[in-house]
Amino acid sequence: MALNTPFLSIVIPALNEEHRLPPTLAKIDEYLCTQDYSYEVIVVDNGSTDRTKEVVEDFIETHDYVSFIQLSERGKGRAVKAGMLAAEGDYRFICDADLSMPIEEIAKFLPPNGIGADVLIGSREGEGANRVGEPEYRHLIGRIFNFIVKVTAVNEFEDTQCGFKMFSREAADDLFSVQQMNGIGFDVELIFIALRRGYNIIDVPITWYYDDDSRMRLFQDSLHILVEIWEIRKNWRKGVYEQKTETN
Repeated sequence: MALNTPFLSIVIPALNEEHRLPPTLAKIDEYLCTQDYSYEVIVVDNGSTDRTKEVVEDFIETHDYVSFIQLSERGKGRAVKAGMLAAEGDYRFICDADLSMPIEEIAKFLPPNGIGADVLIGSREGEGANRVGEPEYRHLIGRIFNFIVKVTAVNEFEDTQCGFKMFSREAADDLFSVQQMNGIGFDVELIFIALRRGYNIIDVPITWYYDDDSRMRLFQDSLHILVEIWEIRKNWRKGVYEQKTETN
């Protein structure tokens, strides 16, 4: 049973997820009920036009550790930011609504794994990672997308866009407080800032199952990420991401 101050917060951004959320929430619940730590789950709707709100509220009736945030404007980055800043956990996990990474893999992101890391990035590339059922053309799209990111912004990681990431409380409060990108560029933005802040960031190889309902679009999303990367670099030069200092 979850306590008031959770050890783990799971944040799920949701846009028109009335079909995928019920099984996802059920699997997360089944897993969390076996854990000996406290937890919360926050679903953030960003402009859905289907029954996303209703299916989450139905689940909340019997699962009081789940909460729901309704946003009127769309944007995955906007939804993740709202959820992460509302979260109270010592560890805060971004989780895609399709649960393409089995929830059991979350143990890889929690102590005693990843000790000393501030940001842990789920990776579908490299040793120990496993992609299941992904068509070759979709993998190629992902690699092209990552190449663009590496050339223009962050070259240290092979999979910045994986939808599963963990942040410590301190890193989350800091990074999400200055996040500006509301679209898909928010992942790159957060890593870009975290590297320059000196946070310890590590890759976590995961098993990932391809979902043919993926909403990734090569040309539109590539153009969008280029625009947002330009914005990120401009924001950095202008001092938009400067750390906030406490005043007496």
